[in-house]
Amino acid sequence: MRFMMIVKANADSETGRLPSTEELTAMGRYNEELVKAGILLAGEGLHPSARGSRVKFSKAGTTVTDGPFAETKELVAGFWIIEVKSREEAIAWARRIPFQEGEVEIRQVASSEDFAPSDPTGELRAKEEALRARVEAKAKA
Repeated sequence: MRFMMIVKANADSETGRLPSTEELTAMGRYNEELVKAGILLAGEGLHPSARGSRVKFSKAGTTVTDGPFAETKELVAGFWIIEVKSREEAIAWARRIPFQEGEVEIRQVASSEDFAPSDPTGELRAKEEALRARVEAKAKA
């Protein structure tokens, strides 16, 4: 099972405050543990929302709004994607994140099987899996 551990933004991340050397060192150790356990698929920090944009969709078209965005507690500052056996294991890994403060949301990443009821022939899932294989091959190249 794949899970995304979503790091919620805070005032520091939104102002662009860089982590201290000690914080970076602790995070590096944590990331190394994830790698050694063979569960880390991806992990990144994000720039503040002031450097981002939102695209809103409606029947009338799309609207683009540039950041910053007001609701800091609703923003994402970074993430990890891990592959573990259960939600409980994902929570156990999240508890080990070396944060002094903050919040991390854990969400399971949907798999192609989750969409089976909407794709009774399996044709759409097969196309999606072929696309994923191409992306994976490109990443390995």
